[in-house]
Amino acid sequence: MRRREFTAFIAASALTGAALAQSDDDGFPIEGRYHEVTPPQIPESPEGTIEVVDAFGYRCPHCYRLLPLLEQYKQEKPADVHLRHLPVIFRQSWEAPARAFYTAQLLDVVDRVHRPIYEALHVAGKPMNLDSDWRELFAAHGVTANKFDQTFQSFAVESLLRKSVVMQGRYGVTGTPSIIVNGKYRVAAGLAGSYENIIRITRGLVKMERAAQMSSG
Repeated sequence: MRRREFTAFIAASALTGAALAQSDDDGFPIEGRYHEVTPPQIPESPEGTIEVVDAFGYRCPHCYRLLPLLEQYKQEKPADVHLRHLPVIFRQSWEAPARAFYTAQLLDVVDRVHRPIYEALHVAGKPMNLDSDWRELFAAHGVTANKFDQTFQSFAVESLLRKSVVMQGRYGVTGTPSIIVNGKYRVAAGLAGSYENIIRITRGLVKMERAAQMSSG
């Protein structure tokens, strides 16, 4: 094959690869269904992984509806995907639930209390406005009152709350649920069209990132 023909062939192959990458593993098209994060943010996940950030609010009913799909994704996700949660704070009433998340994270009990927090708000209908409400919930899942009190209003939690506000701005999150893939792409309900599509688009973007990492490596 002559050089000019070879160059054209490589260019065509690259375009074909890019087109194929704009889909999830089932061929679901994702082009035009996500936003680019500008400027891209450095992922916080371990080296060699692809970061998926669940930007959520416990008081958000849409986040609660997405929860079972995210739980399933967590069970089925590829080994190179690192899933983490980012509680966002749009108004004062969202601060206490975000504080509860970071308390759980510091006490290493997120897996124990993540769903129960959603259920307290959206199933039991508890307002969860008082520190005692949160203390009671954590106690029901094995956290002593002393450990809770030492953490809930701690400087470490305050620092994480401030970081949350900064990162939701850098990611361009204006609504929940939103998914951020590797600091580069934001998936939101508006463009996705359904909760199921949020997960499908996320899978497609992970596939794109994996292909990009392989080609650059």
